[in-house]
Amino acid sequence: MRKERRIETEMIHSNDKHDHGYGSLSAPIFQTSTFAFENAAQGERRFAGKEDGYIYTRLGNPTVKALEERIATLEGGERALAFASGMAAVSAVLFSMTRAGDHVLCSNGLYGCTYGLLQMMKEKYGITHDFSYMQTEEEIKALINDRTTCIFVETPINPTMKVIDLEMVAKVAKQHDIPVIVDNTFCTPYLQRPLEIGCDIVLHSATKYIGGHGDVIAGLVIGKAEYMNRLAKSEQKDIGGVLSPFDAWLLLRGLKTLHIRLDRHTSNAAWIAERLNEHPIVKRVYYPGMDDHPQKVIIDKQMKSGGGVIAFEIEGTKQEAQSFMDHLNLIKIAVSLGDAETLVQHPASMTHAVIPEKDREKMGIHDGLIRLSIGLEAVEDLWQDLKQALNHSNRNKVRA
Repeated sequence: MRKERRIETEMIHSNDKHDHGYGSLSAPIFQTSTFAFENAAQGERRFAGKEDGYIYTRLGNPTVKALEERIATLEGGERALAFASGMAAVSAVLFSMTRAGDHVLCSNGLYGCTYGLLQMMKEKYGITHDFSYMQTEEEIKALINDRTTCIFVETPINPTMKVIDLEMVAKVAKQHDIPVIVDNTFCTPYLQRPLEIGCDIVLHSATKYIGGHGDVIAGLVIGKAEYMNRLAKSEQKDIGGVLSPFDAWLLLRGLKTLHIRLDRHTSNAAWIAERLNEHPIVKRVYYPGMDDHPQKVIIDKQMKSGGGVIAFEIEGTKQEAQSFMDHLNLIKIAVSLGDAETLVQHPASMTHAVIPEKDREKMGIHDGLIRLSIGLEAVEDLWQDLKQALNHSNRNKVRA
């Protein structure tokens, strides 16, 4: 990113080109599956890599490229690639990093489908993995072995909101010449830029905050050009989980308002977290924006703010957690995050249900844990809805 322009400006103007023939202010949607060549010789040159130009949308598309260029600038990377989903991005990166018998070191807490993918890779290809809390250098070093090919980190971790010191992880990884992959979905480049801290690859479920409106499924990967070029020519091209031009256009639109939306998500979340923390039925609140977060020093070092996701535990069983959710009126039960609407979900039975109970418990995903993705509504209305559902649960406990 150019030093003279701040990230809020770059979200709107980076790599903007209005010379598409008609001076369109918005990036045109090149809704085409293939591109015609002027002659057979040009087609041969392009397939041979001797001439720049488009061939087939699975291999590249102008609208998709505009998105890739913008997110690369925002994350401070040399190149980005767009995928059809967050999991398409995760799987492409992990497949590119491993061969049969290799080992992946992961943060102790991952999105359920990432966990499922790692299990599949273990069962089919003997690619093993270990989980680490990554709280000290010694803990990380103890789990690295001769077959460790990458370190995969979520921070904040979904859904417990634990935070990992990326600078420390990158330092240890460099000593062993191992790349660090960071899932930056919860923060986006507006709140956290792992590449600037020393990590190697950043990925996103762009479905979430980058899209921001609950109407697109997408993934993004950003890193150094040498690695990204290999990824484009192998896992992206041959597995084929590429983003459509229209979905790329939706993400370009979403990026223009990302900073404004995230400021509101964050201010709403911080206010709600404090109220939840005061309610008698709430055992514990997990939110990176709270002053008493146990990793506040790390948060202040690598994050601009706490973001828009809160997790909290209520006193009770899975059924009591679900009953609380069922008594919400304004807030919708849904498993995504980053939308304009506030969403609530129960990780143990929804997003992380694939993880065995004993492993979920180790990750801190208990039956009373609830995740809130705070939206853009008036915060007082959100609290009224949460409070009446919590009070209903509290009355039931008093009666019992």
